[in-house]
Amino acid sequence: MIKKSLTVLSISVAYFASAQDVSTIRNTVEVYSNSALNGSSKYNGMAGSMGALGGDVSVLNSNPAGIAVSIASEISGTLFIENNKNTTSYAGKTLNYKVNKTNLGNTGGIAAFQLDSSSPWKFVNVAVNYSNQSLEDYSETAGNSNLIYDIKDGGGVVIDNLAFAGHAYNRYGNLSKMSIGVGGNYDNRIYVGAGLNFHSAAIDQYDTAAFTDKTNSTDVYNKQYTPFSETSNGFSATLGIIGKISHQFRLGAALESPTWWSIERIYSEYGNASTGDGTYRESRNLSTPLKATLSAAYVANKNFAINVDYSLGLTKAKYKVDGPAETELNQLISNNTKNLSEVKVGAEYRISDFRLRGGYAFASSPFDTVKINSVPDNGGSANVGYDNLFVGKRNTIGAGIGYDFKSFYIDAAYQNVTSEYNSPFIQGSFAKNTGYFSDQYVVNSDASIVSNVKNKKDNFFVTLGWKF
Repeated sequence: MIKKSLTVLSISVAYFASAQDVSTIRNTVEVYSNSALNGSSKYNGMAGSMGALGGDVSVLNSNPAGIAVSIASEISGTLFIENNKNTTSYAGKTLNYKVNKTNLGNTGGIAAFQLDSSSPWKFVNVAVNYSNQSLEDYSETAGNSNLIYDIKDGGGVVIDNLAFAGHAYNRYGNLSKMSIGVGGNYDNRIYVGAGLNFHSAAIDQYDTAAFTDKTNSTDVYNKQYTPFSETSNGFSATLGIIGKISHQFRLGAALESPTWWSIERIYSEYGNASTGDGTYRESRNLSTPLKATLSAAYVANKNFAINVDYSLGLTKAKYKVDGPAETELNQLISNNTKNLSEVKVGAEYRISDFRLRGGYAFASSPFDTVKINSVPDNGGSANVGYDNLFVGKRNTIGAGIGYDFKSFYIDAAYQNVTSEYNSPFIQGSFAKNTGYFSDQYVVNSDASIVSNVKNKKDNFFVTLGWKF
């Protein structure tokens, strides 16, 4: 972490990091705490709700006991087609950004080993699953000529007054997770499993603002400590169990340890009195929440099954303290975040060899209401409370179809994922050297501009699999 203070401001009962740290806060919750990635088309079509049903390699993302349900070995690969759209609104103006990505989003396999018929242990299965997704995200806020800012030189002297002409957060990168699990089937009644998860992330993050002078000349300023790049590796472990209460009812439970991340960062610093502008390296260590998942399934017959999962973070994310910055970030997370929670419902209906699937998932916002000093459209400033700052609630609707050719199968799925959040920026202190910089000039602002971002993802998946 940056070893100097990032000037977390005490505002009312809440703490808010300077705008430089907005990227860090969002990535902590949205990237590093995201243990459940996309999986196979079957898994995605049911909105990831398979904790008590199992039978798919992607269930390693929620309950490793689910791999013990399989009675045949299989391998599969899933093509992921993503359409991601951000709609950013501020001061009566709206800007849109779309990105389309296609990649091999998930691959995996289960090796099923049938044991001696005299043993109550029927199967011992081993599974490997790899998930990958893009982290590209861009939100651009339109300018507002009503907002005028002082531009200071390195000595703090005001040299001009510029109008706000726009802002952008821009992120590139990928997030991946490889899981290795083993599961056992005891008497076709109790299924147990354990998994090891290896996480990886690569992020390039930008935070820029534009300002226009009296001659209509526009210049772009970089937020202090940006752009930055991070390469990260993490490790977590999971344990799970599924029990048949009756022929129709199943209950499941799983526990996933925190993910212990090791993060290497390269960042840009401006206006350093001793060394000047330059690029610097640092490292940090982060542990994300311990998570529990409870599941219940009703299997009416061979043709219909429905599953419900509820996941809850039992702890909060925490950085290893190497200086004031980590202390302040941990204080912000401790005082202003809630335990992560998500509920998922998924169902499958079979008509001979044809499959129909559907699902819904809701994830709560991880942040409480946070009060920050923000700028109204016409200037000035006031303390305003936001209940969806940085990251908002997430709704996921899934639907899927499939056909089983006995040895081979093909599945397809669609997901609609929506969320909405308030995005703060521009706040930075000249005294603390945390403003927006262009050459030797810096923008000073005691308050944040806050725009509204609506995110919509239309994701398509196609899986080909082979059972043997």
